[in-house]
Amino acid sequence: MGVVKEKFGTLQTGEEVYLYTLKNKNGMEAKFTNFGAALVDLFVPDKDGKLEDVVLGFDNLEDYISNPSFFSVTIGPNANRVGGAAFTLNGKEYHLPVNDGPNNLHSDMDNGYQKRPWAVEEGENSLTFSIEGKDGEMGFPGNKEVKVTFTLTDNNELKLKYYATADVETLINLTNHTYFNLAGHDSGSIEGHLLCLHASRYTPVLPGAIPTGEISPVAGTPLDFTKKKRIGEEIGADCEQLKLVQGYDHNFALDGADGTMREVAEVEDPKSGRRMKVYTTLPGIQFYAGNCIVEQSGKGGVHYGPRTGLCLETHYFPDSIHHPEFEQAVFGAGKVYESETIYAFE
Repeated sequence: MGVVKEKFGTLQTGEEVYLYTLKNKNGMEAKFTNFGAALVDLFVPDKDGKLEDVVLGFDNLEDYISNPSFFSVTIGPNANRVGGAAFTLNGKEYHLPVNDGPNNLHSDMDNGYQKRPWAVEEGENSLTFSIEGKDGEMGFPGNKEVKVTFTLTDNNELKLKYYATADVETLINLTNHTYFNLAGHDSGSIEGHLLCLHASRYTPVLPGAIPTGEISPVAGTPLDFTKKKRIGEEIGADCEQLKLVQGYDHNFALDGADGTMREVAEVEDPKSGRRMKVYTTLPGIQFYAGNCIVEQSGKGGVHYGPRTGLCLETHYFPDSIHHPEFEQAVFGAGKVYESETIYAFE
């Protein structure tokens, strides 16, 4: 149905930032800003056809510039954590910003791709955001070109397709950090949502949420979502893994990961009847129950706080560069990064 473009704000540099709207034939609507390649609104019908905005976010550019909880942005060049905020690649050591205890989180809190304006190419029912990264930025080697295309289909799917290249080998692990609340962004806790993950294993963490290197079975633990259960059912269990991160904030090793597209998760809000299925080509998914969402005002003055939204972030495993047993997120020098994730609504 085409793209509607409107001004969203102006950066201190004088560069204008825009809001882009996609609609499908069912009335579903997605709004994006090119600042951080972020999903601002996502209006999805419930069981009675009533549309509600199901993602947490802000009404203005200024709040996306601060955005302490990373609402809805595209994270890059490397999502999640790097232990010790340093890594060695091809015999050379690289140092990243120390911004999460002694570790690195989401590349750079202030200068990551989530805090920059992206170039935009409009399609019929899609938007392609692109950004360039310079060698040495944030400590990462390589000149990089990164693209993400968002497509809204008439099947009520939001498709995310990522592409990146670099002139030397480097870490590239892109994700989207949208917080979903299928009852509506203004509906409070997501603990009543039902979740199923097609993941019989997960990567346990140390203090600081850095993986131990193990890939452990979820069976017999509160991290078992192989059968649909309420998120709040065991979130307060006497479990060391939950205590370390104040709830669920773990990478799950997806079953059958072979680089092909497959269903990996399903989440449902019983009251509204909204269901979202997640498909991806990637090997891991970070289920974050929003335990540490900063108390703040969001869209329409709505109060957001802990567990008012959940993230299902598809990616390569966190800190994989320090764990050769994990599939490596090393790309460049002729090896292209490509992945695809779909959020499908029913």
